[in-house]
Amino acid sequence: MYKTACFLFSFLLTCFSFAFSQQVNIQYDKSSPQANYAADLLGKVLVAKGYTLDHTNAAMVITLSTNMGQVGVEGFELGAAAKRIAVVGGGERGMIYGTLSLAEELRNGTRLEAVKSRTEKPRFSLRAIKFDLPWDTYRHSDALDLHYETCKDLNYWKAFLDMMVENRLNALTLWNLHPYTFMIKPVNFPEASGFTDAQLKEWQSLFHGIFRMAKERAIETYIIPFNIFVSPEFSKAHNVNIDNLQHDFFVKGDTSELVKRYTRECVSQMLQEYPEITGMGLTLGEGMAGMTPEQREDWMDQTIIEGMRLSGRKLKLIHRIPFSSTTGSLGVTSIETEKLTRKRIEAQGQLSFLQPPIFADLKYNWSHAHSTPTLVKVHGGKLYDTYFKPEPKNYKINWTARNEDFFCLRWGVPDFIRAHIAKNNQSYVGGYMIGSETYIPAKDYFTKEGIAINWKYAFERQWLFYKLWGRLLYNPATPDAVFQAEFTHRYGKEGLNLLQASSLAGKTPLRLGSLFDFTMDLTFYAEGFMALDDKVKRVEYISVDRLIHQPVTDPDYVSIADFVKALGAGTSFGKEKVTPPMLIQMLEEDCARALALVKNVNTSGNPALLFEVADVKTWANMGLHFANKLKGALALHTYRTRGQEEHKQKAIKHLEDALANWDEIVRITSPIYNEMPLVHYSEQNGVRSEENKHLTFHWKKIRPDVAKDIETAKNATIQIRQ
Repeated sequence: MYKTACFLFSFLLTCFSFAFSQQVNIQYDKSSPQANYAADLLGKVLVAKGYTLDHTNAAMVITLSTNMGQVGVEGFELGAAAKRIAVVGGGERGMIYGTLSLAEELRNGTRLEAVKSRTEKPRFSLRAIKFDLPWDTYRHSDALDLHYETCKDLNYWKAFLDMMVENRLNALTLWNLHPYTFMIKPVNFPEASGFTDAQLKEWQSLFHGIFRMAKERAIETYIIPFNIFVSPEFSKAHNVNIDNLQHDFFVKGDTSELVKRYTRECVSQMLQEYPEITGMGLTLGEGMAGMTPEQREDWMDQTIIEGMRLSGRKLKLIHRIPFSSTTGSLGVTSIETEKLTRKRIEAQGQLSFLQPPIFADLKYNWSHAHSTPTLVKVHGGKLYDTYFKPEPKNYKINWTARNEDFFCLRWGVPDFIRAHIAKNNQSYVGGYMIGSETYIPAKDYFTKEGIAINWKYAFERQWLFYKLWGRLLYNPATPDAVFQAEFTHRYGKEGLNLLQASSLAGKTPLRLGSLFDFTMDLTFYAEGFMALDDKVKRVEYISVDRLIHQPVTDPDYVSIADFVKALGAGTSFGKEKVTPPMLIQMLEEDCARALALVKNVNTSGNPALLFEVADVKTWANMGLHFANKLKGALALHTYRTRGQEEHKQKAIKHLEDALANWDEIVRITSPIYNEMPLVHYSEQNGVRSEENKHLTFHWKKIRPDVAKDIETAKNATIQIRQ
């Protein structure tokens, strides 16, 4: 009886203690929008995990506070003790990150009493999103226009900004050819506005809402206009820029005093009317044909920089490094231009109204950062060492990691991003900017109607892409377990292999981009196995002949033509070189492993999981297609240069296998993906192509081009050259 009573008492005490431990009090500065945001996020997670928020009888107290001196800018310290957890942030942003870290741990199953103390600090101070707004876009296409209404909805921006802060992305840069008249009615040039007062009020409510929500989340905001552009209404009223009413970007710049004054006053008024804006960016190229690098810098100083000064505000600046050393919009890089630009940036760094450091922005490997983590080129060509030596004092290098390579398929390779960061951890590097110019992550125009998906916006499909870049830019030591936990949270035991499978299959576009050289955005599209054909000025499927003769991007890779030539001459390559046979082996091994990892995943009843698995399978089959195509290309080029019918027959067989891989891609994607608009089709040489504007892409549509490779091999003749 005594034992029974003791057991019952112990059981009741345990239940009582458990229930009592459920009461939680979150203490924070209620006058701070950022603290309110953090507390609300944490509170929702606590309630979802069975806790009750109680401000009087709580057994656990969680405090949210800031102390810059204790943890440093954007860092956080999470101190766990009996009945108390203290989140201390380096400023409001660090406090939010610390709160998010705690919420993530709870969501993944840790109880409050088991939380461990820890600290984190950011590796880079700028972790930005490049976002091209769909109105007055840099390029013109259905693929961009279709996002118009989605991006006018504040609900979209709330979701996007929530994603950013969750992933430690701390800056939103908004790009537009001429953003001002969407945000203000110029006081001295009201004729520049094409909107009624009611319409302008709607636009202003949108932008004020975006900037307000960004500030609540401690996200910086930058407006980055292209130059030199004015509104069509201003052009017609004053007979300026009259030959560019359509806003094509490879055009001569209008440097008249009227345009300078108009631009300067627009900048100043915009910054005064939108005090939440953190800063601006300079782009020296578009709409500036016919101007020397020095003239372009002069124009910026006299307009945007002077407008920033006249606003009377303390602001930040992103100075995109000029692409051209000539008077053309698509010139080449030069040491002289680097010296001129560095001198200007250093001078701007001395201006009292600009908050240091200035971020000197460069495109990493031009428009295709998702290729090799080795820096091979920037926009325009070679990067010299002018910006680094001697090390700058008042500016930092910022790398733009453009993604013009995959828009539809999900992608995530954590080790690639870690390698990228490891190669760019010099003290003069201040950050990264990720995003696209030919894709806007807003409306989901990929998914076929009738599928019961659990996401609304396009960026939600690419959740792993943003999580990997954001979290690893904040802390490169973030382990894979963090990303795998998200898969587990979303899909339970069926998601246990998905991070590894994604990492293996996702190497396919990186390897294609490392082998196949490119320049600007439209010259290469890994997701479609496509590239710009200069002969016909169109983006087309990469034929076997093109694959044979295209130079490599990564200097450690060996092209097919060079390999076959060396083989014939009896020349060998060093161990550090990636030869075509080695590349074939890597592709086959990784893609086979990826397919094996997802083979038995049960996707029934879970459309989101179905898409995750389908995308892994698609990338893996594209990798196998790539491997078979390389085999076919090697055999075909060997036959042409050395003869022997067996090589020709091998080429035919391997290219038939490559077509079978492509047919599997079509089989996987056809039931779930629409034919999708693609900017790559709709523009030629910087000018919109109305003829191609409505063309769409799907893997099934280019199958005939894939099959042509077989005919190319069958029709091949010996072409032995001395």
